[in-house]
Amino acid sequence: MEQGGSNEVMAPLWKIIVISAIAAGVQFGWALQLSLLTPYSQQLGVPHMWASFIWLCGPISGLLVQPIVGYFSDRTKSRFGRRRPFILAGAGFVAVAVFLIGFAADLGHMGGDSLDSPMKPRAVAIFVVGFWILDVANNMLQGPCRALLADLSAHNHKRMRVANAFFSFFMAVGNVLGYAAGSLPNIHKFLPFTATIACDVYCANLKTSFLIHIVFISTVTITAILLVKETVHPVQKELANGEPEPMTPFRKEVTTAFQNMSRPMWLLYLVTALNWIAWFPFLLYDTDWMGREVYGGKAQGTNAEKRLYDLGVHAGSLGLMLNSVVLGFASLVIEPVGKLVGGVKRWWGIVNIVLAIGLFCTIPITRMAEAYRAAYGLVPPPANIKGGALSIFSILGLPLSVTYSIPFALASIYSSSSGAGQGLSLGVLNMAIVIPQMIVSVVSGKLDEAFGGGGNLPAFVMGGVAAVVSALMAAFLLPNPPSQASVPALMAGGGH
Repeated sequence: MEQGGSNEVMAPLWKIIVISAIAAGVQFGWALQLSLLTPYSQQLGVPHMWASFIWLCGPISGLLVQPIVGYFSDRTKSRFGRRRPFILAGAGFVAVAVFLIGFAADLGHMGGDSLDSPMKPRAVAIFVVGFWILDVANNMLQGPCRALLADLSAHNHKRMRVANAFFSFFMAVGNVLGYAAGSLPNIHKFLPFTATIACDVYCANLKTSFLIHIVFISTVTITAILLVKETVHPVQKELANGEPEPMTPFRKEVTTAFQNMSRPMWLLYLVTALNWIAWFPFLLYDTDWMGREVYGGKAQGTNAEKRLYDLGVHAGSLGLMLNSVVLGFASLVIEPVGKLVGGVKRWWGIVNIVLAIGLFCTIPITRMAEAYRAAYGLVPPPANIKGGALSIFSILGLPLSVTYSIPFALASIYSSSSGAGQGLSLGVLNMAIVIPQMIVSVVSGKLDEAFGGGGNLPAFVMGGVAAVVSALMAAFLLPNPPSQASVPALMAGGGH
């Protein structure tokens, strides 16, 4: 048997592959969330400027849940393992959440919502509750899953690179499947009962996609839990003369983690935070941008405007699927390309410039679409405009592969080297993701109302500026990773 970095026995490769496959189930739902839920919330009657506040569910839950779950999963003494109980519970809550989201319109109508009213308060309330549960569940599931990969690798850097490459692969698979489902205009015909008097075709498509998601994530999670028996590797500092030390209080543990944080880690967190300020406007509103600005539709408008908005949202889902294909391939070449350009931090800086250019390019695409509608009326954009928009989606898969990799890889290596718990370390890193998401969620709606007439461009411009600053800091201020360990090809993550 192969040995890990601390004389621990590494698990067979097939176990790592099985656990990594859970990423496909998580990302399938996350892809549906990104592509369909902002338009769906507006169909339920949530104004565009307030839709951004719904996305506060993710960062608030991530700020609280991931560090807490990571802390307890590092110390759980269950006979089922320390990570698997959290993974199974997270998958169960995901199933409950997506059921509430998918059936929100039906449950709201049963509770008294009027079909003729544009605002459906009961459906919105059910939707928001489901949304919050979904983000809590995603955070409960992802952190322990990534930490379990490190456990199975026995903290051996070579095996961690292999494990993270598989995690990246399945993450891309989940994205492609989720965005593909979101882009199919008639997927509801697979489950005809999803179309009801309170749930139109768009709603039925979303409901069908989420029901498929329940089956998918349940299958991959239960398979992994049954096949992979977890071996607990305690954090070294938990042992004293062979006896377990008393459990350090959570607040003290987090405070100590910040107090002992080195300058490179602080810089890593700062660059990561700026990077996500750049990403979140596009991730939250990309399909809405396609429906509103590129296609000229409205979620609450005439039948023609609703049709255009629906076409735009599905085109955006296609763009996100193309983005995921690029993400999957690009994630496999991060390490060799990083060496080619002089280091991964320089590669991070380069791709952040690509991100900034992509975000700024949404402006000319939008203006071209507006000019075309002014000349030809309320019709879908021509092939060159649609192709330009889809090109932006595709190209941004390159910087996204780096955003999903380098910060998590460095945090994993640093925590492994220092003997810190993987769960808590990744949970603390998650704060550098969720706090920017909170900022974007609060600010973007007001920016769009103040400068864009309800559009998405002002938030995209803010993201472009943040990407430039992040690029400069990554290239010139962020230290190179430790020489004794190369950066894993991908330590996949995301802001949920």
